[in-house]
Amino acid sequence: MLKEGRGITRFYNLTNFIRYTNNSNTLFLKKNHLLLVSISILFLFSLFAFLWTEESYNAIEITSIWVRNYFGYFYLYLGFGCVLILLAIALSPLGKLKLGNKNQKPEHSLWAWTAMLYSAGMGAGILLRAVQEPVFMQQHQPYNSNLSAETLALEYTFYQWGFTAWAFYGLFAMVVGYALFVQKKKVSVSATIEDSFKNKPVRFGIDIMTIITTVFGLIAAIGLGTAQINGGLNHVFSANFGIGTTILLAILVSTLAFISAWKGVNKGIKIISKLNILITLLLLLFIFFTSDMLTILVFFGKATYHYILDFVPMSLALENYNPGLSFLTDWTFYYWAFWLAWAPFTGIFIARISKGRTLRQLLLGVLLIPSLGTFFWFSVFGTSAFQLIEGWGTYNNEFGNVFSSIFVFFENYPMATFLNFVTLIVLIGFLVTSVDSAVFVLSMFTDKGKQNPKKKHRLIWSVFILLATISLLLLGNVKPDIDILVAVQKLLIITSLPFAFFMVVMAVAFLRTVLKKAPSKI
Repeated sequence: MLKEGRGITRFYNLTNFIRYTNNSNTLFLKKNHLLLVSISILFLFSLFAFLWTEESYNAIEITSIWVRNYFGYFYLYLGFGCVLILLAIALSPLGKLKLGNKNQKPEHSLWAWTAMLYSAGMGAGILLRAVQEPVFMQQHQPYNSNLSAETLALEYTFYQWGFTAWAFYGLFAMVVGYALFVQKKKVSVSATIEDSFKNKPVRFGIDIMTIITTVFGLIAAIGLGTAQINGGLNHVFSANFGIGTTILLAILVSTLAFISAWKGVNKGIKIISKLNILITLLLLLFIFFTSDMLTILVFFGKATYHYILDFVPMSLALENYNPGLSFLTDWTFYYWAFWLAWAPFTGIFIARISKGRTLRQLLLGVLLIPSLGTFFWFSVFGTSAFQLIEGWGTYNNEFGNVFSSIFVFFENYPMATFLNFVTLIVLIGFLVTSVDSAVFVLSMFTDKGKQNPKKKHRLIWSVFILLATISLLLLGNVKPDIDILVAVQKLLIITSLPFAFFMVVMAVAFLRTVLKKAPSKI
């Protein structure tokens, strides 16, 4: 871990750079209360994490246990409810509602649209967990089942990456898209409920809560992604790069993301997203064609079938489908909190690129296309890993490290070194597209809801996201038995809770509005 003095010095120098780069910034911040309050909260969080790292972690740990004990199952019920709402709207006459004018055509092709929403919504996570999660589920079955360990492992992995995750994003995209392109409102979360809640301080608080939730979800992703890149570098070069290297990687990702966000959606974000998906598809196809293709397809079909069949009891953790509080806390509660934390910026970004599509196209597209793609991804890597373990005869936790498992996996394939370097590049690319999308959305929030925010906002958010990320990396390095993944799990379960309750209010307000006004537009 960085020495405290050195960390404080770097922190001080960076804040001074921000402060004196432009003398007009002080007046600019005073006029923008939303931006001022948001970055002040993030600044205080970063300061506490830098100066009182262990105390900050202990406070997060205590609070996360309280949230888990009292509200853990609420996350499950909320996720299941979101899936039902989206399916009901998509299949009802409301699904004909178009985000824009009746003759409006989609701004982006299906390929570009899918690439951008997937890069923003999942990104590096599918590489982080590609092998480690299916193998963990195979070796530690969530619950007793008549299915084979391999089928159950893939089914539960599908559950944690499938319809529910995208339902959180889709609900937000639908509500914001309707407010933006049908009601002609500015890009603001509070705008989605202003017809029901007229109180300005309440709406201001909602916008602050959304920004903070978004930032914490984002820095969690950067922290995990850069830790995996660091793990990959250590594996490839047989080195022992530490927290300093991870922080340098975070700086690199944040810088590239700032450049992309500076260029905007069409010139930066879209191009990198397409490139990411193309390289990822080539990587997927290479593993598929050099593995047992028939077995992969069989497991893909079986696991998908049982996932759909068991979706309701799994979503509600009913009876035999309940893995227990400990398992749910380590996995499902954490995932639902993660998806909730990403819902504001991912949902708004999806809404921003969905102009001209109907609600049916938006919701079914968001629920089905990325989910099925993710299922096939995990089927290819998971099934191939299962077969490797079977061939070895014994398993000694070779795929147990979440940050290096995929690199260990590639050692068993031709051109392993090349595959490892490609994976490192894709990891950086996915992180960049997640961060640049978030920077763009956060800038829209704080620049009075403009669809093309000023570049000054993009700079400010890029810098403060980097600061908060470094704080999280230090939190994850505070104790020998604590890693970044554990720190993220505990933090996200806390920060996502207020937003989870807000999503219920937002959904109810949207349904009330659309049922009153929509019939005339269908």
